[in-house]
Amino acid sequence: MSQSLLASLENTATLAEHVCPNCGHKELWLFYEIRNVPVHSCLMLSSQQEALEFPCGDVVLGFCEHCGFITNVVFDPQWSAYAPNYEDQQSFSPTFNQFALDLANRLIEKYDLRHKDIVEIGCSKGDFLLLLCELGQNRGVGIDPSTAPGRVQSEAADRVTFIRDYYSERYADQVGNFICCRHTLEHIHPTAEFVSTVRRSIGERLDTVVFFEIPDTTRVLQDLAFEDIYYEHCSYFTPGSLARLFRSCGFQVTDLYRAYGEQYLLIEARPVATPSEKIHPLEESLEQTIQDVKHFATSIRKKLEYWKQHLQKMQEQGKRVVVWGSGSKCVAFLTTLDTIDKIEYVVDINPHRHGKFIPGVGKQIMSPEFLKDYKPDQVIVMNPIYCNEIQQMLNEMGVMTEVISL
Repeated sequence: MSQSLLASLENTATLAEHVCPNCGHKELWLFYEIRNVPVHSCLMLSSQQEALEFPCGDVVLGFCEHCGFITNVVFDPQWSAYAPNYEDQQSFSPTFNQFALDLANRLIEKYDLRHKDIVEIGCSKGDFLLLLCELGQNRGVGIDPSTAPGRVQSEAADRVTFIRDYYSERYADQVGNFICCRHTLEHIHPTAEFVSTVRRSIGERLDTVVFFEIPDTTRVLQDLAFEDIYYEHCSYFTPGSLARLFRSCGFQVTDLYRAYGEQYLLIEARPVATPSEKIHPLEESLEQTIQDVKHFATSIRKKLEYWKQHLQKMQEQGKRVVVWGSGSKCVAFLTTLDTIDKIEYVVDINPHRHGKFIPGVGKQIMSPEFLKDYKPDQVIVMNPIYCNEIQQMLNEMGVMTEVISL
């Protein structure tokens, strides 16, 4: 690492004694912090008081100059209490469903996943695992503490077993022909330990394919996407840091790419008997990640101030502003800006969220139908990829309003 690059980082970050859970390096650069945010964003609560009294913690992001990994250095694993009331199901969105269908079909064709055994680590309510088993006549095992067997209706249900638990060495016998893990690794603090556990479970079966999907942190840094930084996400990967982790844990990276509006980072890998040194073209250099971290650290306050002023202006003008999307982005948006009082209502298409209250925010989640009577002046969409389907829903309901996105 060149001294000039590290010197440029010194202007925006503080070097501290923290161990990188990705590579074991013993110093991290601290460059961003948010204090007093809810330790869970998607646990559905039954009362406003319970939501407002929900436990809070801090986010302090540290960057590893050795492997490029970013982690919350003050993350406390005691709050990783996922349960069936953890509501992160996205399959009520036509946009997301089309993405999942296309992804499942592509993986089935690429790896001939027909009449095979598939394991999904962090399967949530089982949507994607059931889809893989339906389309390819496969058998499946899903492991997740928040799973709710029977939630998703499927003709493949009798071929899929759900285990309500955290993945660990005890499930080393659950390997199969294909292992997938979507939007789970970012919730794991000891990342190298976790991926190594997956590798040990595979053993000498070198034909097993591993597929992981996580948020892409390069986009977060470059676009100043503060709404994608929240307590549950203790681990933040760029293409380079993700690929380095998999190689260090005994895998060869066979593919690495972005999807879903460049928001997701997807990796496909195979176990190898000897360490792989094959670098994928998408991997960025450590120098590039340093520049992205520096950009984020020096520019984020300006973006936060913009949104604070926008919400303040709308309130002063007596405008009715609604947030569409009650998940983690919404929680991060409102708590990071400390402007909970500027938004009166939050809506969501997931019926399992309706009537529940948002942790740390205390807002009750409403159905989109609510907007017919409320008649908002502005709807802020938490993820721009959903703008078209949301606009269509508003048009069908006869709700005339301005739609903007983060």
